[in-house]
Amino acid sequence: MDKSWMEKRRGTREYFEGVNQFVEFAAPSARNGKILCPCVKCVNLLIQPLNVVREHCWASGMLKNYKVWNFHGESAAATPATECGSSHVQETQNPYGDFHGMLHDLCPPHEIPPEPMEEGPTAQRPDEGPNDDAKKFYKMVDDVDKPLYEGCTKFSIFSAIVVLFQLKTLCGWTNKSFTLLLQILMDMLPSDAKLPKDHYEAKKIVRDLGLGYEKIHACPNDCMLFWKQNVNLEACPCCKASRWKTNEASVASKHASSTKGKKKAAKILQWFPLKPRLQRLFLSPDLASSMKWHVNGRTDDGVMRHPADSDAWKMFDSKHLHFSSDPRNVRLGLAADGFNPFGIMSTSHSTWPVMLVPYNLPPWLCMKRSSLILSLVIPGPTSPGIAIDVYLELLVEELRELWDVGVQAYDASSKEVFQLHAALMWTINDFPAYADLSGWSTKGELACPSCAVKTES
Repeated sequence: MDKSWMEKRRGTREYFEGVNQFVEFAAPSARNGKILCPCVKCVNLLIQPLNVVREHCWASGMLKNYKVWNFHGESAAATPATECGSSHVQETQNPYGDFHGMLHDLCPPHEIPPEPMEEGPTAQRPDEGPNDDAKKFYKMVDDVDKPLYEGCTKFSIFSAIVVLFQLKTLCGWTNKSFTLLLQILMDMLPSDAKLPKDHYEAKKIVRDLGLGYEKIHACPNDCMLFWKQNVNLEACPCCKASRWKTNEASVASKHASSTKGKKKAAKILQWFPLKPRLQRLFLSPDLASSMKWHVNGRTDDGVMRHPADSDAWKMFDSKHLHFSSDPRNVRLGLAADGFNPFGIMSTSHSTWPVMLVPYNLPPWLCMKRSSLILSLVIPGPTSPGIAIDVYLELLVEELRELWDVGVQAYDASSKEVFQLHAALMWTINDFPAYADLSGWSTKGELACPSCAVKTES
């Protein structure tokens, strides 16, 4: 099909007829009379009726870089390279992953309520632009289709950045070494290659994929978090300790009334929000199906192969029918302990990661490293001890919301939106960490949590 009309000015007869041809081409792939809308505002994220798609493309314009209509029934291999300058990128980047599919896993298409459409088509609101999420998605779609440099047939801009960052993670490269690699590649590749100049720029791009975290300042004595109503405090109201690092240089600059330099927090908690990570478990069709294994795939023959076979799990199901009625609701285990990230260089340092395990998955998946969810990284240099509950406040609040209200998620296996709930089933730790997490002292007369006052020795 001739797609030269996509380069024409909107309002011309060629563009008008071209949009009609596109809608006729996409009609056989419609479900219930609706397809993904490729206009510059919906960017293949919203499912709209065919007549609305036609109006959107007439009024707002169709995505310029959407030359291979792979979301509307066209195969990339079926499009001649002379007709679509980016089709060869689509064909040759399969060995490194389906990057178009990756974007739709991150931003799954969804339908919008019909009421707004009854008020009038988008053509009547030409000044309304795409929201921030749509703009990010539009930019990433653009980078998926653009080759890394003119004539490159193996990598697009997007795939090159993702593959390089994946290698950095798998091989344990430092940030400095990654920046040096990018600088060398920029010298090796043609001058029009679109690579980030350093690790910081690459990290900003990867963050748009939903892999970021938040930094929460903490009292250096573990009294509280500078969060919510305390976010603007300069010192801890409990122990009066300063929120910021203090040294001779900072004291001297303070006396000199210097405004230069940036304050550094004395202690920073790294928080990886749980909700988007649980939502992501259902964005891949295969993984979404595996998240229902404990109901649909488990063999119930009395043999203990998985926590779902335990009496505790079954008792929980019978007690909370509103939760167990949907197999997609997530059962979590929490594991926490301290470790020394510096090896033998420092024997006193203790950093505490808090991990979550999704037990909906089958036993061969739930304990894989790729399935574990990092929730918190509690900084050292000392163990938080019983003050760990200060840091767990973030996770506890999320878990309460996930139990009471839940969060809207998209199930890619059944192609439907549902309300996702989660429950923390148990904690996993050694005996000293048990004391910190539970509040039960594991020292002294009542050290055993099972025997308690019946302890004989």
